[in-house]
Amino acid sequence: MKKVFMILVLCLMSVATFAQKEVTVKAGTLVPLQIVNPTKAADVSVGQKVAFRVSRDINVDGVTAIPYGTIVNGSVYEAKKSSWWGTKGRLGIKISELITPNGEMIPLTNGDVYVTGENRTTLSVLLFCFVTVPACFICGSKAEIPAGYEIQANVAANTLVKID
Repeated sequence: MKKVFMILVLCLMSVATFAQKEVTVKAGTLVPLQIVNPTKAADVSVGQKVAFRVSRDINVDGVTAIPYGTIVNGSVYEAKKSSWWGTKGRLGIKISELITPNGEMIPLTNGDVYVTGENRTTLSVLLFCFVTVPACFICGSKAEIPAGYEIQANVAANTLVKID
């Protein structure tokens, strides 16, 4: 009888140990993100993935629902390098979802990054007209995002997340 009781107790303890807790990450929850690598418009193309990481733990009901360092992929939707006649560079990245370490997908919104360089078209045209022909070769400044650049995205909809 004691053996059966001990086996029952051990079985209940193991079930409690492996049970997963579920929490709801509410819509509108802020998720701070940092870009992992420096990114330049001249080095990426439309559709390419750019890695971001969660810059701090997101806790719900005292439990870490989204841990620090979780990788989030953004998708480049515009990449134009600077060019002649002072045209500025442009870089746009859209972040639409986050995948937790245990495979749960959390939809994100307001996670767009749009960076532009400085436009130098006026300078280029004026110098071309009044000074010299090579002024047309003046380029605008590049669109680039340094490593560690921070943005914030919001959770788009209430999402149930299982915590190990």
